[in-house]
Amino acid sequence: MILQTSRLTLRPLQAEDAPYLHAIMSDAEVMAFWDIAEIEDMGLTAAILESQLDQMARKAAFYWAMVRAADGAFVGCCDLAEIDRWHHRAEVGFIVGREYWGDGYTLEAMQAVLSHAAQTLRLRRLTARTHLGNARSVRLLERLGFEEEGLLRGYVDRDGERRDCQLFGLLL
Repeated sequence: MILQTSRLTLRPLQAEDAPYLHAIMSDAEVMAFWDIAEIEDMGLTAAILESQLDQMARKAAFYWAMVRAADGAFVGCCDLAEIDRWHHRAEVGFIVGREYWGDGYTLEAMQAVLSHAAQTLRLRRLTARTHLGNARSVRLLERLGFEEEGLLRGYVDRDGERRDCQLFGLLL
């Protein structure tokens, strides 16, 4: 499923996207609020991407490459994962290259994802999770209409450090 916005094409991730994804996931600043630290091993990035492609093949998730329409630049990716069709809910996520922070691309992409979730997939509830202190993601989620629903204490073990996460929800 390809989604189009005024400045972006959201197309399904492909195995060939591994180098672009790795460039983002190897950036320590981008990965500061992720469940894992920056990735040095291209093989690990490829394995993560392969898992995402498998989830898409099973229709358990959608992972889109965010590609700038003007020049084809790989901006990042966004997703609908943990899709529960029985209860009409899913989790959203996004990761964007640092050089595109503040350009509004993620907001634009996620608005398209939310519309697709509501209109095409008929989902009625979306969740998102951020590490405590990730102010950029919190601002974006709030602009999209998400509301904070709780704190998941010690939810992530990142390199031996227990991290708290904020949980956000949106009713569509």
